[in-house]
Amino acid sequence: MSTSKPISPFRLTSLLRSTKDPSLALQLFLNPNPNPNPNPRPLRHSLRSYDLLITKLARAKMFPQMEQILHQLQTLTQFPVPEPLLCRVIISYARARLPSRALRTFLSIPSFRCTPTLKSFNSLLHALLLCRDFPSLPRLLPRLRHFSASGPDACTYNILIRACSLNNNDLAHARKLFDEMLTLGVRPTQVTFGTLINMLCKDPHLNLREAFSVKEDMERVFKLKPNVFVYTNLIKAVCEVGDFDCAFRLKDEMVRNNLRLDVVVYNTLTSAVFKAGKKGLGYRILEEMKSGGVKPDAVTCNVLIGEFCREGNLVEAYRVLDDGVEGVKPDVFGYNVVIGWLCKEGKWREADDLFRDMPRRQCVPDVVTYRTVFDGLCQWMQFEEAGLVLEEMVFKGYVPCSSSLNEFVGRLCQEGDFELLGKVLSGLGGGFFCNENVWKTVVSLVCKSEKLSGAFELLDALVLA
Repeated sequence: MSTSKPISPFRLTSLLRSTKDPSLALQLFLNPNPNPNPNPRPLRHSLRSYDLLITKLARAKMFPQMEQILHQLQTLTQFPVPEPLLCRVIISYARARLPSRALRTFLSIPSFRCTPTLKSFNSLLHALLLCRDFPSLPRLLPRLRHFSASGPDACTYNILIRACSLNNNDLAHARKLFDEMLTLGVRPTQVTFGTLINMLCKDPHLNLREAFSVKEDMERVFKLKPNVFVYTNLIKAVCEVGDFDCAFRLKDEMVRNNLRLDVVVYNTLTSAVFKAGKKGLGYRILEEMKSGGVKPDAVTCNVLIGEFCREGNLVEAYRVLDDGVEGVKPDVFGYNVVIGWLCKEGKWREADDLFRDMPRRQCVPDVVTYRTVFDGLCQWMQFEEAGLVLEEMVFKGYVPCSSSLNEFVGRLCQEGDFELLGKVLSGLGGGFFCNENVWKTVVSLVCKSEKLSGAFELLDALVLA
């Protein structure tokens, strides 16, 4: 940028705020006056300009450039660096799954002339949670007293309880943490109750009564109103146990509490009643959703596809795949449902055709797609096609199910198709998917085969490879 008048710190901050491209923002920051006066005065960047640029670089995951600016900020002495800025850096590393850098940033906070508090400590806990680094969380807790004389707050406990949810749904530990909160006089929040109810609803047959008890305490004891997240989990749980009357009472309660019914609630109800065989009720829910101005999403399409497949109505299932619902197209889950249904019905060729057509439809097959097609082809004895799918699957780095793979290898051995078996095992070995069970299957069945010469040649070739 060329100007006749040097850019002021205020003007630079304004330009950085309006610059969308982080690379251009960086160049502007480093070289704000490319054509300076003969005796230029160095530009003193404002703290706000540092904040804007670091935030932009962090969002773009341009970490080397961000660290360059952070180092420059670290060497300045005219102002302390605000803790919220460093917290954002910590979380940006977490979103990029870089927990060690998040920890390093937290430990370096004093070098920025900033005193770490419970706020940055909680940011570090949240970073480890995002990275699923569960073992590090309890190891850090003894350090808490260095950052907060009053101990943990609700945010700290919410992070730890959320970790229990993600780490094998450890309800016992979550209950212990909740009790500890109350003992220390830390007031739970909507997030606290929402996480606990979500954990209880994961096994509604066992914990549904307790989930409603927690909701009652939330309202009666702590005077907190349940949010959409709480209601959605409860609706999903009561639908799972078949109590649709309770599900609709919860829906009506949401309306009375001035909570907007969103697409997740409608999808949950529609899916449940369809699976229960209440087709007419499911369509009435969809009509209510439409009349209420709630836009469908990919899950809505998937719910309809699942219902059409249960009916055996392939024409309508394909119509939703082709056209979607109100302009919204299904995602890969919808394709997996149709492919799975086709395989189950023995229409393996149609399933394979749809699988091959997915990229043209701008939907990328995932590991479930590959496994479904592979299992279907094996089930209907289409070994050549299954071998091709398996080869492509391994090439993409997807892991086939061990049981399906063992069965496939066993079938090839029984058929005596050692040429195809050799190709399959070579491909699996290259992808490191050829496990001990596969080898046991091969050795066991090959030794029983009447075509021993070809079998031993295959084993010799694979062992030498």
